[in-house]
Amino acid sequence: MYKLNCLNYPQANDVSVSKTLSIEPLNSNVKFEEMSKDLTSRFNFSSLHSFSFSKEGFLGLMLEFKSNIAVSLGESEAVVQAAELYESLGFSVTYVNLMPDGTIDYKAISSIKEEYLFVSPYIIDTFVKVDLQKVKEVFSGTVISNISATLDANHCDVAYFDAYKLSGYFTHSILLHNNLFKEQNLASIDTVGLKLITDAINKDKEAVTCKEEFINALKESLGDDIIFFVDSDLTLNNVVHFGLKGIKAREVIRNLSLSSIFVTNGEGCSLGLSRPSRIIQAMGYTELQSRQAISLSFCKNLNSEEILHVASKIGKSYRQIKALHG
Repeated sequence: MYKLNCLNYPQANDVSVSKTLSIEPLNSNVKFEEMSKDLTSRFNFSSLHSFSFSKEGFLGLMLEFKSNIAVSLGESEAVVQAAELYESLGFSVTYVNLMPDGTIDYKAISSIKEEYLFVSPYIIDTFVKVDLQKVKEVFSGTVISNISATLDANHCDVAYFDAYKLSGYFTHSILLHNNLFKEQNLASIDTVGLKLITDAINKDKEAVTCKEEFINALKESLGDDIIFFVDSDLTLNNVVHFGLKGIKAREVIRNLSLSSIFVTNGEGCSLGLSRPSRIIQAMGYTELQSRQAISLSFCKNLNSEEILHVASKIGKSYRQIKALHG
């Protein structure tokens, strides 16, 4: 099996949670306190907050601000949907557009007057990197970031984790901050989510170095039928994003799964909804073109033989589907 969609479909393990993590109001909750302190100190924050990684959960966070906000259009679907709901309640939201090359509009960020900005170190779907240090140089407010794929909180003021992307389970996510939110009721904190996230980020991860060789193999297999919506040098090291001319990506995805090669066409919040990539359209491509997009994310390095095998399978699958459509 070649699992090339680990950033959207992580490997779920059996869950075993000791009852020592159960929170009791009149006890010291030693295990929970230790785990909370370890996580906050690791990323240099003072407090943590438990919330649902959904439009309702993010709306709840926004309502705590009680002020106008800014949101990058490269954020997760849940964040963008929450922002739209926030607008419907009478608040103003400034949306930061994506450029035609898939990068964020840094110039637009420099003119933002709002105090809070939702922007992460990568764009969903394409996983184009965002330079948060550059963002902080032009924006003086509070930067709120999803660091699930990078585990880098150096240039944000609030960091949060997507429990599903890290563990494979949809449970409450954890947000780290420095006294930005009111202290959370102990009964509202999801210790299971905290445990799953902590375990996931503490796992040793293999540095992926096969990206360039894989891209070259894809070019060899697909020739002029491959499209690169974004420059591969701009994306995370363990991600390849491309498109296949003239067919819908989901047809290739289904076909490849029969050969135990698993890829994806979008970000977790919109998977399974048959929607084309909102991100590709935000870059200026048509809806039809956005349906051609495919994302690969490597959990580990592939050797040269494996790379040639997978690339040839993708090429063969593409040609078969193209022939069926005549």
